[in-house]
Amino acid sequence: MIRQELEYFFGAVRFFTRLPVPAWVGHSSEALDRAARYFPAVGLLVGAIAALVFMLAAQVWPTSLAVLAAMASSIYLTGAFHEDGWSDMVDGFGGGWEKAQILTIMKDSRIGSFGAVALVMLLLARFAALVEFDPRAIPVVLLAGHALSRLASTTLLRALDYVRDQGKAKPLATRIGWRELAFAGATALLPLLFLPPWQALAGCLLAALATIWLARLFRRQIGGYTGDCLGATQQLAEVAFYGGLLCSFS
Repeated sequence: MIRQELEYFFGAVRFFTRLPVPAWVGHSSEALDRAARYFPAVGLLVGAIAALVFMLAAQVWPTSLAVLAAMASSIYLTGAFHEDGWSDMVDGFGGGWEKAQILTIMKDSRIGSFGAVALVMLLLARFAALVEFDPRAIPVVLLAGHALSRLASTTLLRALDYVRDQGKAKPLATRIGWRELAFAGATALLPLLFLPPWQALAGCLLAALATIWLARLFRRQIGGYTGDCLGATQQLAEVAFYGGLLCSFS
């Protein structure tokens, strides 16, 4: 039982990151489908490494450079997997007028004007948000942001249908059950315990609003989601979460 759960977890790690996994972990599509509950756990792992990079870099560099180092580490660890989804999604929805056209544009490996501008803006927004935090809080903020944003994309596996016959997210296309989603939610919410309650609530609220807005857009325009839509949701929810944490109510 424990070995099987470890296989599911490591399957998610292999799918979403460049990190090595034990040789005994299989490549089953069924196992990857069962691994959806561990997506926020992968976020915790990526966030923990980014936080470690930040803390080490902050010993010799100013906060701005340490934040850039943390961002670069997370992008490298994931192979820009989610950033690619964000740029492809914006290209497709920005340049397409109907479902078939949107899906065709998103499948094109080349980046267009919409995607390039959106990617630059997203990275700038993430950097601008992170440098505003107290440096002592940034490691926890990174942990929470990476975990919660992956919960946001996981909710689409419950709420929407996969719209391609084939694709990189096809093994994930089975709707996640409520128990698995609850486990993912509990994992994602753990780092929030180390943040001020009202700020954490504002961050979750803004991330949820971003997720709901994208989900409605996906359902209206293409009738569901693709792998690029999952990546785009993770990216926007992460930035929205940071923005919520920075909200001032005074």
